[in-house]
Amino acid sequence: MDLIKNLQDHVGSHPEKFFKETLFRGDALLLGLNCLEPGQVQKPHDHTDQDKFYYVVEGEGQFWLGEEQHVAGSGQVVWAPAGVIHGVENKGTTRLTLLVGIAPAP
Repeated sequence: MDLIKNLQDHVGSHPEKFFKETLFRGDALLLGLNCLEPGQVQKPHDHTDQDKFYYVVEGEGQFWLGEEQHVAGSGQVVWAPAGVIHGVENKGTTRLTLLVGIAPAP
């Protein structure tokens, strides 16, 4: 098992839906990479018993957090506590790349 990975080696895209890849998965944490091309959406959803974070590697996204929407860009971290509806949309003109952590792992 590789314990060190380069994010750029895992960036990708799908024309029909956003791209995601699991980087690491343990009993306590799942760490993945999500890439949204312009116009792509991760629909609002929740994880009843899992906290989640998004670290914006590049681009800018509009994030749903409960009833509110927030814009976050490169270098910012978005926190979605367990049970809070969350999602993200890329309304920009360039790829949105997110490092995503979910704990405990699904």
